[in-house]
Amino acid sequence: MITSCLKWLTIASLTAVFAAAAQAEDLDVGKAEFQSSCSSCHGPDGKGKGPVSEQLKVPPADLTILAKNNNGVFPTNAVYESIYGSKTIAAHGTREMPVWGERFSPIMKLPHIVDPTYDALDPSRELRDVVVRTRILAVIDYLNRIQQK
Repeated sequence: MITSCLKWLTIASLTAVFAAAAQAEDLDVGKAEFQSSCSSCHGPDGKGKGPVSEQLKVPPADLTILAKNNNGVFPTNAVYESIYGSKTIAAHGTREMPVWGERFSPIMKLPHIVDPTYDALDPSRELRDVVVRTRILAVIDYLNRIQQK
């Protein structure tokens, strides 16, 4: 019971810290995650023209037309599965070694850390999945906001 309460207290604390940091700096977390993990291929505007896009065999998708290509509905679940790795996209790499490393991977047994800030608050790494899912949802929110009308 106490362990469960401590987990939820930790989750609430992480959420509060995350929200406070974002608000204090007026930071768009989803945009920041996108810029650091996706823009090298998909471009800073999400249109598929990132700095390495010319060197890829398959051109990166224009992520601003996902809703347009899905009858006007943003495909939240498909995007989540693509980032998380449950939907295979060859250009993203295998789940064991995705192109963006461990940033969006909740694998618990890795000998390295996902994020020093979160791992310091959660040395057992029990909340790693929460951190990863929060990052993915932030990117999804950002992508939803940059869709062409």
